[in-house]
Amino acid sequence: MISKATIENVFEAARVEEVIGDFVQLKRSGSNLKGLSPFVDEKSPSFMVSPVKQIWKDFSSGKGGNVVTFLMEHEHFSYPEAVKYLAKKYNIEVEETVQTNEDLAVANEKESMYLVSEFANNFMHNTLLNTEEGKAIGLTYFKERGFTSDTIKKFSLGYSPDSWDAFTKEALGKGYKLQYLEKTGLTIVKEDKQFDRFKGRVMFPIQSMSGRVLGFGGRILTSDKKAAKYVNSPESEIYHKSKVLYGIYHAKQAIAKLDNCFLVEGYTDVVQFYQAGIENVVASSGTALTPDQIRLVSRLTKNITVLFDGDAAGLRASIRGIDLILEAGMNVRVCTFPDGEDPDSFAKKTPLNELTAYLENNAKDFIQFKASLLMKEANNDPIKKADLIRDMVVSISKIPDRIRREIYLQECSRIMDISEDVLFNTLAQLDKKDLSEANKKFKEEQKAFEIVRNENQAQQSKIDIQDELERKIIEIILLYGNVSEEFEDVLLKANEEGELIEVKEMNTYKVYQRIFLSLQEDEIELANPLFRAIYTDLINYFNQQETFEIEQYLMQLPPEIEQEVASILMHEEREVLHNWESQQILVKQKETTIAQYTTETILTLRWYWVNKIIEELKLSLTQEVKEDNSETLSMVMDYLGLTNVFSKRLGRVMSRYS
Repeated sequence: MISKATIENVFEAARVEEVIGDFVQLKRSGSNLKGLSPFVDEKSPSFMVSPVKQIWKDFSSGKGGNVVTFLMEHEHFSYPEAVKYLAKKYNIEVEETVQTNEDLAVANEKESMYLVSEFANNFMHNTLLNTEEGKAIGLTYFKERGFTSDTIKKFSLGYSPDSWDAFTKEALGKGYKLQYLEKTGLTIVKEDKQFDRFKGRVMFPIQSMSGRVLGFGGRILTSDKKAAKYVNSPESEIYHKSKVLYGIYHAKQAIAKLDNCFLVEGYTDVVQFYQAGIENVVASSGTALTPDQIRLVSRLTKNITVLFDGDAAGLRASIRGIDLILEAGMNVRVCTFPDGEDPDSFAKKTPLNELTAYLENNAKDFIQFKASLLMKEANNDPIKKADLIRDMVVSISKIPDRIRREIYLQECSRIMDISEDVLFNTLAQLDKKDLSEANKKFKEEQKAFEIVRNENQAQQSKIDIQDELERKIIEIILLYGNVSEEFEDVLLKANEEGELIEVKEMNTYKVYQRIFLSLQEDEIELANPLFRAIYTDLINYFNQQETFEIEQYLMQLPPEIEQEVASILMHEEREVLHNWESQQILVKQKETTIAQYTTETILTLRWYWVNKIIEELKLSLTQEVKEDNSETLSMVMDYLGLTNVFSKRLGRVMSRYS
């Protein structure tokens, strides 16, 4: 268990905007920061971070919370793992009890697989640096590639002993279970034996954006033609090769800072570039580029430069990934190296200033690159040239932005010496086909949606009204609970003639006290069970604590309540996302009229409940046959009088909720 003091130190040091900034490209939006959701694919930002409140909210997925919750949601950390990650980031010593074999046994499957992978990484890195075999074979290989000791340590490169089960025996001896060694692919289990998958290979650990070891790539050093040159970890619960990029952990900050990402193919390309001084580089690890990998980069930048080696034979297949990048709405440039060179070899022998200049001078816009590449294949053959032009238009059709599409068509027209009208007509045909397919899919989805909507519409409209009012009550307590304000009290007092009259007095209350007293006076209980639990917890918290800090309060909440609290706190940030002011729609700032806003919300909730009672009484009049309904009618009139009082105090005529 991690000590309470450590957790408090971590929360005090950690800044939500700094931590999330490692994973999502954030831009200033008033007092907040906004960016694209890291949980869903989107084009417009719906992800908000509040440095003041130290919370975040993703309006697309509904997720939200504090800095620890983000790591748990995004990186699938357990609570202790998230705290340890932050402690490491902010150089805080973690006080905890030693983890026993029993602790390992009760860890869930994913956590156990992460632990096994981390152990394997440490074992192989230590084997490389501190054993005779590791130094003689693995370390010699890396040194021959030109990797320095700092680079080897930075990327935690390793070596797996050339023995059938050296790693497996070590892991089992340390208490790690065979089932997790097998599930991570580190150990291959047969009926009568088990052996190491990466036997006799140099190792490249594949890390997530947060630095967690997900899997490995192993390169063989012998000339055995029957063995694969590279072997990767198999797909598992923690490793999905289509969703990870090698080097993203080390490159993320440089990518965001320089607003560009270099994309290469191999592990050594990444390591060599990084060592040369170009840190914003990642690799697809030998697999075809996927939408998930592109989405990973898009959280950090909208610009990708794809680097190809001088082998023209592989270029035709490789450039298919460019269409995926364009489809994601990103800007893509392409740079090739001289014949016989690849990013690894070129970076190894080229000084940083020359390497940077080469990349800058030789990176072409995708349309220019594709044209120059495919024109060589066409070789003045009109049929091949026509296919080439159609191929380029297909690529352009993938671009979501219409202005950019038109500019690229004009550029294509100039390069290929063909009229713009022909290109636009070709594009229109492609768009029409895509639109027809999309419309068909939309109608199918809409039909299914209509069935569900018709079933829930009546009930949902009523729930939403009540939820919105109760949500506002919670929001006010969270934002202003400890603020002292002057509130108007309406009292009944006897005048000189002994008549009871209304007298208005101004009294000072803390906002949470005013809300509590008002709801108690009317015996109102929040209907939403989750809101009711939050309300009760908040009132108790305010009564026990002299001060109220959002960060401290969130720390002690269970995850499901913490997420809802964060959602309520960030509810008002929707106004920022919609940018109402640019549309000349002024949004009232609650901070300037806290007492008025609180009073209006309480009165509106009271009116809602009174109206609900009136409707129930009216229903009883129609359902029950009584000789004398005067008492019920009198109650209805009294309650209607109350609604008039509420309207008068609110200063507006209120329509009925029904």
